[in-house]
Amino acid sequence: MQATEQEVSIKTAEQLGLNEQEFKRIEEILGRLPNFTELSIFSVMWSEHCSNKSSIAWLRTLPREGKKLLFGNDGENDSLVDIGDGLAFAFKIKQVRPTKSDRLFSGASGPGDVHREIFTKGARPIAALNSLRFGDLDHVETKESLRKVVHDISDYCNRMGVPTVGGEMYFDDSYGQNNLLNSLSAGIVGVGDIIPALAEGPGNSVLIAGQRTEKGEIRLLRDNTEGLDENSLANVQATQINDPFHDKVLMEATLEAIQSGVIVGIQNIGTGGIVRPCSEMSARAGTGLSIQIDRVPIHQKEMKDWEILLSESQSRILIICVRGEEQSLYRIFEKWDLLCTQIGKVTESGLLEIFEHDHKVASIPASLLVKEGGVPIYEPKSVKPRYFSDIRKFNKNRIKSPKNIVEAAKKLFASPNLVSKRWAYEQFDNSIRTNNLTSTDKADAAILRIKGYEKTLALTIDCNASYVYADPYVGGMIAVAEAARNIVCSGGVPVAITHCLNFGNPHDPEIYYQFVNAVKGIGDACRKFEMPVTGGTVNFYGEISNNRRNQLIRPTPVIGMLGIIEKRDFCTTLKFKQEGDLIYMIGNLSNSLGSSEYIREVLNIKYSPVPHFDLYEEFEIQKHIRRLIRKNIVRSAHDVSDGGVFTNLMESAIMGGIGFNVETVATFRKDSFLFGESQGRIVITISPEQEDTLQNYLINNNVSFTKLGEVFGDVAIIDEKNFGYINDWKRIHEDTLWNKLNDQQ
Repeated sequence: MQATEQEVSIKTAEQLGLNEQEFKRIEEILGRLPNFTELSIFSVMWSEHCSNKSSIAWLRTLPREGKKLLFGNDGENDSLVDIGDGLAFAFKIKQVRPTKSDRLFSGASGPGDVHREIFTKGARPIAALNSLRFGDLDHVETKESLRKVVHDISDYCNRMGVPTVGGEMYFDDSYGQNNLLNSLSAGIVGVGDIIPALAEGPGNSVLIAGQRTEKGEIRLLRDNTEGLDENSLANVQATQINDPFHDKVLMEATLEAIQSGVIVGIQNIGTGGIVRPCSEMSARAGTGLSIQIDRVPIHQKEMKDWEILLSESQSRILIICVRGEEQSLYRIFEKWDLLCTQIGKVTESGLLEIFEHDHKVASIPASLLVKEGGVPIYEPKSVKPRYFSDIRKFNKNRIKSPKNIVEAAKKLFASPNLVSKRWAYEQFDNSIRTNNLTSTDKADAAILRIKGYEKTLALTIDCNASYVYADPYVGGMIAVAEAARNIVCSGGVPVAITHCLNFGNPHDPEIYYQFVNAVKGIGDACRKFEMPVTGGTVNFYGEISNNRRNQLIRPTPVIGMLGIIEKRDFCTTLKFKQEGDLIYMIGNLSNSLGSSEYIREVLNIKYSPVPHFDLYEEFEIQKHIRRLIRKNIVRSAHDVSDGGVFTNLMESAIMGGIGFNVETVATFRKDSFLFGESQGRIVITISPEQEDTLQNYLINNNVSFTKLGEVFGDVAIIDEKNFGYINDWKRIHEDTLWNKLNDQQ
C-alpha cells in the first residue's frame, strides 16, 4: 500500500467534485487544511449519490412513520415492515450505471448490490423485481443492451437462488443513451434476528468479510455529481461485476454468522466503498472507529490509501463483532472459503480515524460525513418546464377518430410497452424456493406464500414516466396509486413503499421542478393510503451530454410496494375464469386520451396532458374492490392502466384462453373509451348468480360502475364488431418482442 502525499488546494477540491464553499466548510470542520485522503473521503461522502444533498430536504417530507414499521436502532436507515407472526419484511430498490468496458449495461451489478442490502439486515432474499427502461427497440444498440441486461439479471438471480417474480419494461427514446435498470430485492427475517447497521460498543472489533478489495469505479462517483458525458463514459474504470457464486456464498456465510449471536452491527459495502459503512455505522451509534487500512485484504499491490477506502469492489460487508468473539466468525467464513479480517475497533472518540501501520492518514468526525449530520443541504432553483406550454396546446377535439378501429387496436397492442415480455421472463427462474403463487396464473402483483402461514405477500414495482413528464405532481401520485391498485386487484392491502427516484441534473431548474413536485405527489398519495415510505434511493444526472444535444431521461420515480393478503382465499388473478361470467368496470368514466400509449404510438402526438386522476376516487374504488374480494364476489380483477380498457380485456382474455363480448358507452368517443388511460378503474368478472349482490353493493355504496358484457367464446367482440380470434391477438402479444429483437416483421 502507498500513502498519499499530495498537496491540497481549492483546485484539488473542484477536481474531486467539491465546490469552493464546501472546501471552506471542510477546513472549518477540521480546523486545518485536509490532506488528500480526507478530501477524497469528503468528496465521496458529500457526493449527490451518497448524501442526497440536493434531495434530502424533500425526502424528509415523505411519511416515514407507521404502525407496521420497524426501524431497529438505526433511525434514518431503511426500515423493515412488521408483517405479523414475529416476521419482518425488508425491501429496497437500487439503480445501475453504464460502464467503460462495455457501453451496454451490466445487469448483474444492480441485483447483486441490492440483495446484499437485504441479507445484511439478517433477511434472506426471497424475491427480485426489476424496472427496466431502454431506448427505441428498432435500434441495434437497444436490442444488444436488452439482451445483455436480461441475460445478466437472469444469470445472477438464478444462480443466487432468488426468484425474479415480477417487473416492468418500457421503451422510450429518452432512455436511448441512458438505460435505466432499477432492481428490487425483498427478504423476510424474524423480528428478533434483525441486525442494525450500528457500530456500538467501544472496544468491539471491526471486521471486513468477502472478496479482496481492488481498484473500483471511484471516479464514476464524481461523474455522478457532474453528469455523464461521452468522454466520462469512455474514461471511467470498469464496473466491478458481481459474481453470483461469491454473493451466494457470502449470503449463506453472513446469515449463519448472524445466528452465532456475536454480531453487533453489519452493513453492505457498496457505493462509497469501506468509508461509507464506517462513517454511517459509527455516526448512528454516536461512536468512532479506528481503522487499520493496511489490514484490508487487497487484490492489487501498491494501492493507495484512498483507493482502498473508496474502492467499490463487490461482495464485501463490514461487521461489528463482540470483542473476543472474532474467532467464531473467522471459522464460519473460512468454512465458506471467504476472507474475514479484523481491520479496526470501535472507539468513544466519535471520529473516523484511518491508520496505515502507525501513521494516521485521516481523522474526521463521523457525524459530519453522513446525511443525518454535517452534509451540506441544497434546494436548487425550481421553475416550470417550458414544454408545459406545448402540453397546454393539446386539443382532443382536433384528433380525428380512427377510420378502422380494429387496425388502430392492433397497432396499439403491438406497442413494445404493451406486448408480453415473455422472451425475457422465461429466462428468469420465478419458481425457486417454490413461494411464487403467480408463476403461471398471473395477477396484477406477484403473490408470494410464506410457508407455514395462511397470509401471503403481494409485491409490485411501478411507474409510468409519461404521466410524470406531463404533470410531475399528479404523475407522482399515480405511481403510488397504480402500484396500490395492483396490490388490491391481487387481493391484498397496501402496506408500505420503497422508491428509486430517477431524474436528470438537479441544478437544471426545470428538472428540479419535476423532482420536487413528483416527491410532493408521492407523499400526498402515501398519506392518503396511510402507507409509510421505508426508504429508497435518488439517482440524479440521468443524462448524456455532448456537443449536439442534451438528452434527458423521462422523470422516473419508480415505486416498489408491499401488500399483505390476509387469507390465501383472497388471492385474485387477472385471467377470465369461465365462459358466461359477467364483466364489470368499477370506477368513473372519463373522456380522456392524455399521455396514453395510444396517443404516442398510434397518433404520434408527443405532448398531451396527464390522464384523468382523482386521489379520493382512487382511494374509494380500491377500498370497495378489497371489500368485494373479501365477500367472494370477484372471480378476476385487473386494473385499467397502460393501453386502456382494450388492453385490459385482451390481457385477461389471453391469460384465460377465453374471448369476450362487450359494449362501449355511446356518449364517449370509441377510441377514448377503449384506449384512454383514465385512472381509478378496475375491471372485474363475476358469476351471473352474483350480479344482483354486486349491483346492490355498488348502488348502496354510491360506487360508479359500468357493465361491459360477458366472457364469451374464442373471439373479441366490441359493439357487435368482431375484432378477431383471441389466439391471433395472443400471437401479437407474445411474439412481437421476439420478432423485433430478431428483426422479423
